[in-house]
Amino acid sequence: MERVAIFIDGSNLYHGLKEVCGRPDLDFEKFIAWLVRNRKLIRTYYYNAPRSDSSRAAKDQQRFFDKLRMIPYFDVRLGRLEPRGGTFVEKGIDIAIAVDMVTMGYRDAFDTAILVSSDGDFAQAVDAIRETGRHVEVACFPRAYHLKRVADKVIDLDANSLAGLFMGDPLQ
Repeated sequence: MERVAIFIDGSNLYHGLKEVCGRPDLDFEKFIAWLVRNRKLIRTYYYNAPRSDSSRAAKDQQRFFDKLRMIPYFDVRLGRLEPRGGTFVEKGIDIAIAVDMVTMGYRDAFDTAILVSSDGDFAQAVDAIRETGRHVEVACFPRAYHLKRVADKVIDLDANSLAGLFMGDPLQ
């Protein structure tokens, strides 16, 4: 049976859901099952950067991470936020995703990697994994030109494809 590992760029997914679907409340268990289909899930890796303040938003984010950790075969991997020009930027996330995908690919930890991101910076990591003979599927929003070019398979994320995969939605 085909072994699948999922790598989720959390911030990229969140912002894409808000922009394209108008809501970020994805039901991750339904989403994972939809991505995996009739294959064997090895593990889902979710990457994000925690807020470091004591705001309500930071507490809500921590509750969200705690809820994700309750999903079977689900790892939350955290980077950091650093101040830059009056705002904060994620640090360590993209490189962690790329290193994990490539390392696990070379260790034969999966047959197919599913990258959930629209960030074209991952194109070289996708190529590196494909060079090992493994498959890479990219689940992305419409604007992901570079990733769509290098993926073995593209899973389009939009309001239609994700219908039924949000919190409280009945399955389609």
